[in-house]
Order: sequence, then structure tokens, then C-alpha cells
Amino acid sequence: MQTEMDKRDYYEVLGVSKTASAEEIKRAYRRMAMKYHPDKNPGNKEAEEKFKECAEAYEVLSNADKRSRYDQFGHDGLRGIGMRDYSHMKWQDIGSIFEDIFGFDDFFADIFGARRPRAGRRAGPARGYDLETSVKLTLNDIAKGAEKTIEFTRQDNCPECRGSGSAPGSKPAQCPTCGGRGQVVRGGGFFQMVSTCPQCKGSGQTITNPCKKCKGTGKVPRKRTVNIKIPAGVHEGQGIRVAGEGEPGRSGGPNGNLYCYVRVKPHEFLQRDGNNLIAIVPISFTQAALGATIDVPSLDGTQQLKIPPGTQYGNIFRIRGRGLPDVRTHRIGDQLVQIIIETPTKLNAQQEELLREFAKTENTAVSPKSKSFFEKLKKHFGNNL
Repeated sequence: MQTEMDKRDYYEVLGVSKTASAEEIKRAYRRMAMKYHPDKNPGNKEAEEKFKECAEAYEVLSNADKRSRYDQFGHDGLRGIGMRDYSHMKWQDIGSIFEDIFGFDDFFADIFGARRPRAGRRAGPARGYDLETSVKLTLNDIAKGAEKTIEFTRQDNCPECRGSGSAPGSKPAQCPTCGGRGQVVRGGGFFQMVSTCPQCKGSGQTITNPCKKCKGTGKVPRKRTVNIKIPAGVHEGQGIRVAGEGEPGRSGGPNGNLYCYVRVKPHEFLQRDGNNLIAIVPISFTQAALGATIDVPSLDGTQQLKIPPGTQYGNIFRIRGRGLPDVRTHRIGDQLVQIIIETPTKLNAQQEELLREFAKTENTAVSPKSKSFFEKLKKHFGNNL
């Protein structure tokens, strides 16, 4: 599945500026869709993918709310608002989707000559909307994999009318606008345009006695509970697809999918860097100078680490095989321990006296690095020091 990191900028996809008007965006989409339409490029998979990419870009930029979200937050701002997953759709189904946008279902056929609409053809089955949710994981969940129970609400077919929208015992009537054909013809002679009926939306029927439970919509909200298996090694923002848990399709079409996006809970001591884990551990300056064995945090509690004498601030020690697994190769990363040295702020009299004695020995035996530093300092500033 294509991630947000992989997706191109929607304005770039359609070749328009961020200040483009709605009409400019519409014209740009028509132009790009014509260029990459699969009927114009038979067998060209790259053209088909670009055709889908254009459709996704137009869905966002032609909708004021979605465009505003995208302008502010990029692709992340579109999560959880019912975006279609074009990458998993057949290109033939895109035409039926855009009947609501353009007002006629054979938009592509009329423009590209892909297929002429037949009189009396009603809108057929269409795949339902995809849904999105999120799941919070700990680093321990990611290390071992987990199974989580997810609760969400989707629009399901009404149980009273079975999705028809009509009250039990009644049936929809023939649409008076299109005469039950689902389409209307505009113009005459050679230049005719067949479009989806604006009243019945292509169904050829109108509801005269609406179902009381769903008020004629055919849909009611329903809570769903599903168990999702989380593979070990997943990353923040990755999506896990649960097939068929999206909204029901139209006219008997298949359900969409549910995409569950990973959110990682912060760990008190550990940070993730790819498949490695990083722990920042403070030690005293005496431990750094003399060496010590210290306890460091890990996913399985604490682990002992030997610090050699002369350890410097910022030194990093590697504990192999104590990181996270790679989601593809399953190789385990390492744990990196970065040392910081704490300077004591409160000393008792004995400690202060011992440090002063130690300072005297430093003055008589200056380390080479320190000596070099002060020699350079004197040379630069002269005898003012």
C-alpha cells in the first residue's frame, strides 16, 4: 500500500498552482485524465497508476473541506474522513464514482470515447467507502507483535428496509424525471449528452414511503468490533488493511476496507531510531573516570552494562540484538546507550576537600589535551590570560 511518504503533492499531480480556482482544477483533471486514461493507453500499467493518482488528487482538491485540510496538514490531514483507496480499485469503477462529482456517470466515456452509454442503463453495483481508524501500540507490542481489538462505527445497511430506503411492505416508485432509465439525455441530433438522472442518482427509482428507521437513506450507524493482528516491527503511521470492514457498497456492491493506522505510545526511557532503540543514561563523573557496571533500561526491564574507565560525555555503547525486529526481514536491531555525565551540585565538606586535593594533582600533571588547549589559548590572546 502506498504510504503518505510516497504520495506526490496533489497540486503537482494535476499540474496546477496552490491558488488555482475550482474551474482550473476541474479543467486540469479532465486534461490529465484524458492523457492517462487506460483506454487510451492499453496495457500501460504506469498510465493506469497515474490515472488513479489524478482521480485521488481531484477528489481532494475539488472538495473545499478536504482541500483546506490538505493545505494545512498535507496527506496526514486527510485521515479519518472517508477517503477512497484508489490504488486498490479497478479503473473501470472510477467512472461510477465521479458521477456524483460531475453529474453524469459516463464522464470518461463521453470525453474519451471509451464506451458509449446505452439508453436505459442504470447505475450498477459500486464498491463501498474505505474507513480509517488508529491503534496505539507500546514498544513492547512492536517488539513482539500483538493482537488488538478495535471498535469503530460505520454506516451499514438498514436492517428494517435492508438498505432499500423504503418502509417495509412498500416499494420504490419509478423516477418521474428519467422514466426509470436512470439517465437523462440533453441536447439533440449529433451532439447528445447522456448523464445520470439528478433526481434518482441513476437508480431509476424514487422513494415515496421512506423507512422510519433510516429516513429513506438505507443506512444506519452500527458499531463494529474487530480483532487486528499487528506484525512485529511496524512503524508509526503504517496502515494495516482489514478487508471488507468498510462501508457496504451501492446496489449490492462489495464493502470497502478498513485501514488501521499505527500510533506509538512514548516510552519513559527508550526512543526508536529505525530498528534500534536509544537510551540516554546519566552517570557520575567518578563512574566515568574510574569505570563502573551500571543498570540501563531495556524492553525487558533493566540490563547491566560495563562502563570502561575514562568514559566521556556523549559516548555511545551498543548492546547487540536488543532493539526491534525489521517488519520485512525480521532481523533484530540493537540498543544504543548514550552516556551523559552529571556534575554534582551539592557537596559535603569531605567531598569538597577531596576534590580540591584532586585539583592540585591536575595542576601538576595536566593532561596533553588540556595543555594543548591552554597553550593555544595563550598564543591567541597573548599575555592577557
